[in-house]
Amino acid sequence: MNTINKLDCVALTCDLPEHGLVAGDVGIAVLVHGEGVAYEVEFVGYDGHTVALLTLERGQLRTLATRDIPHARELAVA
Repeated sequence: MNTINKLDCVALTCDLPEHGLVAGDVGIAVLVHGEGVAYEVEFVGYDGHTVALLTLERGQLRTLATRDIPHARELAVA
C-alpha cells in the first residue's frame, strides 16, 4: 500500500452515497492525521466548487496509479 502524503490525489475505494460520491471519485488529501491513520480529503467539481470535505480512513482511499484515467460524471441532484 503506497503512502499518502499531503496534497496527493487519491481515489475512493468505496461508495459514500450520503455525500454523493462513488468508488473511483478523485480527491486531494489536504491533511494527514496520525501518520496516515486518517485523512482530510477534498472532492472538487471541475468548476472549482467543493463537493465534499471529509475525514476518511486509509482503507477508504487508494493512491492513483499511472494506468488510471480521469473520468467525468454528473453529480446526482441532492
